[in-house]
Amino acid sequence: MKVLMKPIEMIAWFKSDTYPIPLRFRLEGEDKLKIVIKVDKVLFQEEEKLGGNRMVIYRCEGVIQDLQKLFELKYEISTCKWFLFKL
Repeated sequence: MKVLMKPIEMIAWFKSDTYPIPLRFRLEGEDKLKIVIKVDKVLFQEEEKLGGNRMVIYRCEGVIQDLQKLFELKYEISTCKWFLFKL
């Protein structure tokens, strides 16, 4: 997997007692077009602390350009921002 750390727009499901659950996200492709990717399955999630900054890492599975692929998403807890970490 290639490290990208690209900011994305996310639609997630929030419950009061757990971390958000990603449903689908949108990112800007190389040709400036918006691409929507549906998260089919969250394989695991874990919390990490990087430089004092708490983040939740999600390893997910979804269809990208007609291929089933693994990717990692990061959710920054303090700023509520989402990133496509690895693809």
